Amino acid sequence: MGVKPAVLLSLLLAGCTGEHSILDPAGPAARDVAWLWWGMLSAFSLVFLGVVGTWLAAFRRREHPERSPSEERRLALRWILGGGILLPGVTILLLLAFGVPAGQRLLPLPLPGGESPRTIEVVGHQWWWEVRYPDEAGEVVTANQLAMPAGEPVDFHVTGGDVIHAFWVPRLGGKIDMLPGRVNRIRLEADDPGVFGAQCAEFCGAQHARMHLHVEAMAPEEFEAWLAARRSPPAQAEGHDVARETFVEHCARCHRVEGLSDGREGPDLSDIGSRATLGAGVMAMEEGAIARWLAEHQRLKPGNHMPAHDQLDTEALEAIGAWLETLRP
Repeated sequence: MGVKPAVLLSLLLAGCTGEHSILDPAGPAARDVAWLWWGMLSAFSLVFLGVVGTWLAAFRRREHPERSPSEERRLALRWILGGGILLPGVTILLLLAFGVPAGQRLLPLPLPGGESPRTIEVVGHQWWWEVRYPDEAGEVVTANQLAMPAGEPVDFHVTGGDVIHAFWVPRLGGKIDMLPGRVNRIRLEADDPGVFGAQCAEFCGAQHARMHLHVEAMAPEEFEAWLAARRSPPAQAEGHDVARETFVEHCARCHRVEGLSDGREGPDLSDIGSRATLGAGVMAMEEGAIARWLAEHQRLKPGNHMPAHDQLDTEALEAIGAWLETLRP
């Protein structure tokens, strides 16, 4: 029994959706990119069919007309000028006509009225994301999660902390390189609140494919509340004094917890209990997940820069993990 065309079509179209699909745009810049892609696919499909059709017609033709050498040269010249110069020239001009305006949406150009969009800074590390929200009310720092207001443009200032990475939120727009020592800028906008997948798009080492970023667009008032909640040190739950002391002794040099430590080598942990994933998307945040990560991080994500905790027993790691899970705004 053959596969029905409707079933086959639905399977093919399923690849056009998903959190990493550029063909499922959720913002104006991404929509321009998607329309440009569909236009290129349609135009080049027609060209391909035309070339194949001409090739098949030439083979099926049984009569070969007699032509003089001058006629052969004129015919060849027409094909060279038409197919080798005119067609590519028109194609390139059309691509520029539609591609340049699409690319301009991604540039941090002045807005009408002289307003300045919100700025979010993103730093790529091997293999995790540092996200900073500079603000007059106080800078907020988090890791492996990115919140942004929906319905308004946001300028992202991106750089690399060690090697070259690339910042890419497929459903919101194009990608841009993150170069150590240089700040690149890209403007993205989400039409509506939602959760989007992001991925490092430049090979950056063994765990490049497992360097995911959780992106969430929120209503503007919800986003402001999200920021405000993270401007103050997280509330310290009772019963975790020993775990905090162990953390300060063994982990504080690399990790920051607002109001407790100021380490900058590894991800900021001030709100880790509220995050969706651990290890930049390696595992879901759930009860006991942090303790498991502390004990098995080199197995879960080989080559990451976090040292082994051989000096700490299982009970100590579980205590630290249970305490870190309570760090929520």
